[in-house]
Amino acid sequence: MPTLTLHDIDLERLQQLADQLTRHFPAQLIVGLVGTLGAGKTTLTQTLAGAMGVDPEDVTSPTFTLLCSYDATLAAGPIRLHHLDAYRLSDEDEFLELGVEELFESKDTWVLIEWADRVESVLPPETLWIHIDVAPSSADTPLRVITLTTQNTKLERPLDALADALSR
Repeated sequence: MPTLTLHDIDLERLQQLADQLTRHFPAQLIVGLVGTLGAGKTTLTQTLAGAMGVDPEDVTSPTFTLLCSYDATLAAGPIRLHHLDAYRLSDEDEFLELGVEELFESKDTWVLIEWADRVESVLPPETLWIHIDVAPSSADTPLRVITLTTQNTKLERPLDALADALSR
């Protein structure tokens, strides 16, 4: 299973990660974001949206609205960015009632799901999982450890390109 772990991620490196994700990953992508409260799931989403030409200030956690959508642009061209939050959902059925299966099948679409571990059983196997952990640090702003993993072998090359780009 392709996996990439990044250590000592601060806001500057988070921006680099977002820039490289939008440069190397395909126009159709499902991303499951996992982390504790305050780990940085929404911050990563805002940073990704900014790298796609969306004003990050327009991107807020859709905890109460459950789904927000934006017109965005990758290196490969225009896409639709959907941002979901599964935190307040009672079960997978409620998640499916949002029409996510249609979103998953849409071309030129990124679907970012915060608290994706709460609905893991109904997410496609090709989901790119991004786990965000707060690392012990003496810095004013805590650093993160971010692990990207997937069963989708088509994402192996983009993950390798991401690793190469971030190691420079």
